[in-house]
Amino acid sequence: MVKITFAPIKELIIHEAVKVSYDDILRERVTPSGTVPLYWSEGMLFSFSSVPMTRDIVKDYLQGTIHWMEVHYTDMKEYKPVLDLKDQNYGGELKIRVIDTSKSALHSEVAKWLKIKK
Repeated sequence: MVKITFAPIKELIIHEAVKVSYDDILRERVTPSGTVPLYWSEGMLFSFSSVPMTRDIVKDYLQGTIHWMEVHYTDMKEYKPVLDLKDQNYGGELKIRVIDTSKSALHSEVAKWLKIKK
């Protein structure tokens, strides 16, 4: 039988958090090959970028500490699974997916922290 161990994250280190406008957070998710989803929890819409996996970062991960290089966020009281970005620069309207991560303990705590930070 395989032993399964749950090792929850003990610490998240956010190296930069920037409140941006609703339209800007949507625009940042547009790539040449499509769009990248956003995350929603506790009335906050956000995205994050991880730190490259160096030997030291992997060591931190294994000890329960993760790093996010940058978090962009804005208020969005109610969850919506798809958001519309209307911008002539992109040839009309784009759809941005939103993942409801409110059941994630980590994302829920991040959202609460962002609310206080703003």
